[in-house]
Amino acid sequence: MSGSIKSQMRSMDSAALKAAAFELSPDPALVVDSEGSLVAANEAAEALFGQGLGLLARGRFRAALPPGSALVSLLNRALESGTRVRERGVHISLFGLPPFEADGAAAPLGDGSVLLTLTVKTGLGGDRTAQEAAGLRSLVGLGRMLAHEIKNPLAGIRGAAQLLKGGAKAEDIPLAQLIVDETDRVRRLVDRMEAFSDDALPVVAPLNIHQVLDRVRALAANGVADGLTLRERFDPSLPPVLGDEDQLIQVFLNLVKNAAEAAHSRNDGQGEVQIHTAYRHGVRVRAAKGQALRGAPLEVRIQDNGPGIPDHIRESLFQPFVTSKVNGAGLGLALVAKLIAGHGGLIDFESEPGRTVFRVLLPIVSFEEGSA
Repeated sequence: MSGSIKSQMRSMDSAALKAAAFELSPDPALVVDSEGSLVAANEAAEALFGQGLGLLARGRFRAALPPGSALVSLLNRALESGTRVRERGVHISLFGLPPFEADGAAAPLGDGSVLLTLTVKTGLGGDRTAQEAAGLRSLVGLGRMLAHEIKNPLAGIRGAAQLLKGGAKAEDIPLAQLIVDETDRVRRLVDRMEAFSDDALPVVAPLNIHQVLDRVRALAANGVADGLTLRERFDPSLPPVLGDEDQLIQVFLNLVKNAAEAAHSRNDGQGEVQIHTAYRHGVRVRAAKGQALRGAPLEVRIQDNGPGIPDHIRESLFQPFVTSKVNGAGLGLALVAKLIAGHGGLIDFESEPGRTVFRVLLPIVSFEEGSA
């Protein structure tokens, strides 16, 4: 074998090894090209941000960073020095997710591109994950303790609703039936809570997400959203979602309830809640129990025009007992996050005065699952 061929093979082996090292690195790693675009992200980065490269790279990476960003400074220093540079305690806010802190390292790749590696300290991974897990274990214990205390009042409510239904006017019968149906749903949720554990997974089946959202809208319109403008924009072409109907009703009812309460706080009669659905290509999240990344392209957005989420709770918004409500317990969003994670999905948010959006991404039914 000639020397030139051996050299080419060594070069190919080296490139393959570098690619494998990048992909298999336990630390999130991103490659930003000379034009500031994100051109590569390893599996750890996609898992950290809960999104695949197709979604992460929707725009110029540099352009998406806020002015004075420490990441921009890190990238520039690596290019100027031509060597690997590090910075500890970098405050990172990317892709519409809550900010977190990480140690950053940037290394030039020789063609104007830079390899950016993050070692997460708190936030979306690391300490925050441990804190949320501990908090959710406390929530599980609380749920088990309260479950049997809820069943007796539920039976009374259901019985009263059935009596009302028997003597109700024709136009009031659907509302009485709604009480019966919701009481049954809460009872099923309580039954599950008694056997609830951190490892429990939802019992999923193909669902039409719009039927779930129509149910949520009906409940909200006759309750917490009364007096508000409720708008919806649904994509009728969406495929079935793979989910647990009761859990998804619980998730979206909680999110719509929060949005409605925020919209009511305007006190000007202009409160509004919007529910949108869409299909987002290229979204991948890590499934429960450490399974491989899977597609989660079905998007549901709940938007309100309230005052926005206070800055001091944004980073810990999905932890138990964190709330901005005077009489709130701070359990709703923690449970929502757990249920969405159990579905192999993702929840995030963006908020400013006059506009808050919660976005839920869920897996759809694959051909194999749909035909099983």
